[in-house]
Amino acid sequence: MIQRRDLLAGAAATGALSLMPFGHATAAVDGWNAGLVAHLLPTVSHDRILLKASFHEPLRETPLLYVGGRLVAGERTDSEGFFWQFDAAGLEPSRPYGLILTDARGRPLCDEWPLATFPAADDQPRQLRLLIFTCAGGHDGLGKHLPVSTRIRLLRRGLSFRPDAIIANGDHVYWDLRTRRGNQSGSSAEAAVIAGRFDRTAPVLGSPNEAVLKKAVGPQIVPLYAALCRSTPVFFMQDDHDYFENDEADDRFISFPPDAFMMSAGRASQHLYYPEFLPDPMRPLGLASASAPDRPARVSESYGTLRYGRLAEVLMYDCRRYLTLHGPSAVFVPLEVEAWLKDRMARPDTAHVINIPSTPPGWSAGKWGEWYADMEADGGVTTSKPKPYWQPGWRAQHDRLLQAASAMRGRIPLFISGDLHAIGETRIGATGSIDFKNNPITSVLSGPIGTAGYGWPSFFRGTRGMTPAGLLVDEVQPTIEENGFLILDIVPDSVTLRFFKWRYDPVENIDTLEPFRTTQLRRS
Repeated sequence: MIQRRDLLAGAAATGALSLMPFGHATAAVDGWNAGLVAHLLPTVSHDRILLKASFHEPLRETPLLYVGGRLVAGERTDSEGFFWQFDAAGLEPSRPYGLILTDARGRPLCDEWPLATFPAADDQPRQLRLLIFTCAGGHDGLGKHLPVSTRIRLLRRGLSFRPDAIIANGDHVYWDLRTRRGNQSGSSAEAAVIAGRFDRTAPVLGSPNEAVLKKAVGPQIVPLYAALCRSTPVFFMQDDHDYFENDEADDRFISFPPDAFMMSAGRASQHLYYPEFLPDPMRPLGLASASAPDRPARVSESYGTLRYGRLAEVLMYDCRRYLTLHGPSAVFVPLEVEAWLKDRMARPDTAHVINIPSTPPGWSAGKWGEWYADMEADGGVTTSKPKPYWQPGWRAQHDRLLQAASAMRGRIPLFISGDLHAIGETRIGATGSIDFKNNPITSVLSGPIGTAGYGWPSFFRGTRGMTPAGLLVDEVQPTIEENGFLILDIVPDSVTLRFFKWRYDPVENIDTLEPFRTTQLRRS
């Protein structure tokens, strides 16, 4: 059987995997003429493509996307015509489509490129390869993160393994406004020079705030991705910084759940720059953040599914937007979302079900918005003193989700997360009195693309990610604070994880980076 990524191995896809130094336009790098296109980020399902695009100059008339000869009119997402989205539904599963972007008069805006839909729910694909990373954001003008040019090399190296899809797990944007990190980011004097100041009493889009947003967010996303992912579907999850704050809580300020401005800023960034999650037949259309009238039909902003035939279902969930502060009944995700997650883990219609929450189980760095009550202390974490404003209901939901995963007989209970700016792997054998010895949880930290200096937990918090209290674990790969990514290969009877890291070596070494660790997990 021809594999999906083999269908995309033509000239355009090969160009996207080039490891040559990045230039202003992809035409100068890989032979693909980007024309007026500044960035392209597509996502797909078995029957639909959703594409987010921006251009170097505003388009006064509606651009057109031809998908295998079908015409899809663009929808403007900003006030000036720089940003557009294209929604192509009713497509065929497992089919490579040629995509052409033109202006309203049919003149090409860039070269044609290929993009394939996923298999149908009842198909039997043999394998799926995913590129997974976290924390890719950071504005070069602030100088607090890895330079965008280095992040591009890491992304290109990941793409060189020809993944079928990319999962970018949160923190695409760092522009914190009110938390302690704010003076290092969006509220600093440097930030005001770069982008200006937000007015929290005005709308984010359609007011002077829109220009501030574009100057703050655009340089963190557009030059990094450009058109490199045009033939690789992307799944962008949001985490705390994507709402323009760090997760912090004290008597002065509690950052989450997001207030009205944070919510508007997070939604606006997603609306302009990266695609929402397409609908899945087994995901309720009425979950929180789904089916909003100002978004493409039936998409979800916070809870997503990557369904790949009967081989795999990947469940992605934002743990920040809807967290509650209700003590023992507090949650990170609404109970309706929890019920959906547990239902999908209980159903036997795929060989693998993989959980990808924005907040990781298995580790704590003493942060407020974690599953765990641990505080940072003396280079580690402890529960000897209470964590202010932490909610015990969060841990209770954690226990319920892990119990549901361990109960998947014949499947590998696997969680892959970001947030902690680290690479790690641990086996969870118990949480409190709940025993997982018959099917231990594997929890993985995928590695950060953009972290540097102040962003490492050991710098900012005084500790790397550590095992929290109340867990029985075998930490087979203790957390390491290095940049990197994860290549995940899924076949019917196993999952293989290849871990990549880079921090202290010459930047040129990224171009030939090989895995430093490989783990194979087999279904029982």
